[in-house]
Amino acid sequence: MTGTTGTLDNQPTTLTALDRCDRCGAQAYVRAALSSGAGVLLFCNHHARAVEDSLRPKTIEWIDESDRLVTAK
Repeated sequence: MTGTTGTLDNQPTTLTALDRCDRCGAQAYVRAALSSGAGVLLFCNHHARAVEDSLRPKTIEWIDESDRLVTAK
């Protein structure tokens, strides 16, 4: 499930490869549940970092799974 559709009930907290960033469509690694009840936003790591400072205080849940990203050595 992506975007701001649906409710917070019964949604998995683990993101999968099917979860896509609401800004660019890349794989989502961050799930932000808005405290206003407006829904859930999904972000790739890049866009999550870009909005984190302004958006995170407005969330009731910020799930960051970006540690699953592997950097090339």
